[in-house]
Amino acid sequence: MSRPGAASATSKGLRLARKAWQLLHQDSARSVDLARQALQEALSHDDAQGQAWARLAIGYHLLYFGTPAEARVELSAAQSQFERLDEQPGFILAGTGLARCLWREGRFAASLELVLPLREPGLQVLQHEQRGVLLNTIAGCYSAQGRSEQAFAYMYQALRDSGPTHGRGFDAVLYCNLAHELQQIGDYHEALRYLDQGISRCHELSNPRLLSVLLVNRIICLTELDRAQEAMLDVLQVRSLPTGPSGRGTMATGFETLAIAALRAGELQAGRELLELAQAALRADIPDEQVELAIASALLEGQQGRWAQALQALDHVLPLVGADDADAAEGLSLRVRCMYFLLRSEIHEQLGDAAQALVHMRIWQQLHVARAHLASRARYQAAALQTELMRLQHKLDEQASQRRRSERAKAELEAANAQLSNKIVEVQTLQSALKEQAVRDALTGLFNRRYLDEALPAALALAQREHQALAVAIIDLDHFKAVNDRYGHGTGDTLLAAFGRLLASHCRKSDIACRYGGEEFCLLLPRTDAATAQRKVSHLLALWRQQRFEIDGDALRGLSFSAGISDSIRAPLSAQMLLQAADRQLLAAKQRGRSRVLALGTEEAPH
Repeated sequence: MSRPGAASATSKGLRLARKAWQLLHQDSARSVDLARQALQEALSHDDAQGQAWARLAIGYHLLYFGTPAEARVELSAAQSQFERLDEQPGFILAGTGLARCLWREGRFAASLELVLPLREPGLQVLQHEQRGVLLNTIAGCYSAQGRSEQAFAYMYQALRDSGPTHGRGFDAVLYCNLAHELQQIGDYHEALRYLDQGISRCHELSNPRLLSVLLVNRIICLTELDRAQEAMLDVLQVRSLPTGPSGRGTMATGFETLAIAALRAGELQAGRELLELAQAALRADIPDEQVELAIASALLEGQQGRWAQALQALDHVLPLVGADDADAAEGLSLRVRCMYFLLRSEIHEQLGDAAQALVHMRIWQQLHVARAHLASRARYQAAALQTELMRLQHKLDEQASQRRRSERAKAELEAANAQLSNKIVEVQTLQSALKEQAVRDALTGLFNRRYLDEALPAALALAQREHQALAVAIIDLDHFKAVNDRYGHGTGDTLLAAFGRLLASHCRKSDIACRYGGEEFCLLLPRTDAATAQRKVSHLLALWRQQRFEIDGDALRGLSFSAGISDSIRAPLSAQMLLQAADRQLLAAKQRGRSRVLALGTEEAPH
């Protein structure tokens, strides 16, 4: 006999609500639409179970795209209904969501206190991504408390339960969180590997919020590895995603992180704009976000030579950072504290206060050591997450038990540990090399066509959003086949490499130079119209004509190229149209006798 208000197994409201939950991470917009339909249907038919599941899906959606206060209303209502229905899985998931509300408000200890009692019953009644949601929340609480070893253990268990087959997109969330935890212990190369997996998985999903968080984490990794310029492509892509319920949500938009990357890359104007967005964004009391905002402010002041104001910006959050662990705010990560004190030391050095610079450098060193110890304790769990290294980790586990009984086992464990460390270095080195090879042309050192295909749509989207021009230039070296035929392909390669160096040395940091294919090259020039780009490329043509090459006693000089230029004002609809318009101008330049630069909608440049 069914309980009053319970739904039949075939009720429309319940079916829609369960479908909404399944799509929560796969298609966020479709999920919340279905959940709202389910709630209306369930309310009209006094369907308590349908209402509970619909509110649960809406509550979790608001956790990602709204505020904790908004999410708490729906999750509390759902939990009360699940309790009356005696439906334990829904009750546990609603409680887990309420714990996440506390977490997002910066109340990390209270969040763990609420969710930890749900672990044992949850492991008994939840499956797949539902179990992953519970375990991942517990992991996040431990992570916020700096307890990476426990965080990794729960994340690993969550990933086993929520893989691509059964995870319904939640595996991408776990890739993101695993990468975040690896950042906290300073393992940025391994974090990038998980982020690349998560971003690749996001291409199969429709969840802009999740994609933006993955990209923000990749920006953090690249910036910490002194590769902030590489991160600018991700910065452009994140900025092209709208805030609000249809895009990146209204909370934790990460603009302060983007501002730090832009300023570290030397992009002063972009950094200033991002900092203004960060200051205007809706935010919770998350210590990392508040300190990163101060760091971005200090970097901006410092890049303008205002070092005293930079120090004042850091002083505002000094009570949060603290000089030692006891003074630091709950939930403030070692990564951000390290970043804070390193910058503070650099500012004191600029101000000529060597004593204070040394004091803060020593604090940074102490934090760095603490971070290394944290990484050491967490390495077991972090390594276990790597499929290729799982066999070695299991072997280490066996040897660890033998070590307690004999000295011989201890020696074997040390040997296996060295093997594991070497393997980690090999994997990280290979990953770094493969990633660089994937986007770089080996001969010229410029980006390749694959990178251009990724960079151009993002750069065009940003240009259109900011109502700025983006110029595209396609350059073709004149009579290159004749050079190859007369002097050989080795000479041709020499010319290509020299032209690559010419482009690289005369491009702004925001410009993107690519080898388009063969003897063709492509330039992306942000905030540049066709006429300005024409003048720049004409200057490159003049420089190329001055080049001289000695080939077997023969002087090769007077080289030239033909170029075609378009911009997003005159060809605004798509990246493909931009390239086609530039290509047509290139063809016209060749037909008019080569050695010239033609731009869409402008007069021919003198040559």
